Amino acid sequence: QVRLVQSGGGSVKAGGSLELSCRAAGYAYTTFCLAWFRQAPGKEREGVAAVTARGVKLLTGSVQGRFRIHADSATDTLFLYLDDVTQEDTGTYFCAADDVRNSGGDLLRCLNDTTTHEYWGQGTQVTVSS
Repeated sequence: QVRLVQSGGGSVKAGGSLELSCRAAGYAYTTFCLAWFRQAPGKEREGVAAVTARGVKLLTGSVQGRFRIHADSATDTLFLYLDDVTQEDTGTYFCAADDVRNSGGDLLRCLNDTTTHEYWGQGTQVTVSS
C-alpha cells in the first residue's frame, strides 16, 4: 500500500520562502512520476511541478524560476522549495504519485492531469500574506 505523508507549509509574507516535503512508503521508486499540485479556494486543482524517476523535471510557467522540485531517492522524500512567493501561490498543496506502468510515464500528463495519479498526500496549507 502506497502512502504519501506531507509536512511543511504554513504562513509566509510575500517574497518569502517555504519548504514542503512528502515522504513516500510502500512503492517502487523507479515506477512512479511524482508531482505537486495546488488548489486555491474556488479554483480547480492545478499542477505545479513534476519529476520522473530519472530526474527529468517540469514546472508550470507561473512558478518557473521561483519553485524547485527535488526527489530524494535515498529517503523516498519529495520536496518542493518555494521562493519569492506571491499571494497567488496561496492554496492547499498536494503531492501525488503516478504509477507509470499504468499511465506510460508522460511527464506533461504527470504535471497536468490529476486523474493519472493513483496516490495523494493529505494536503498542506500555504498562505501568503502581503
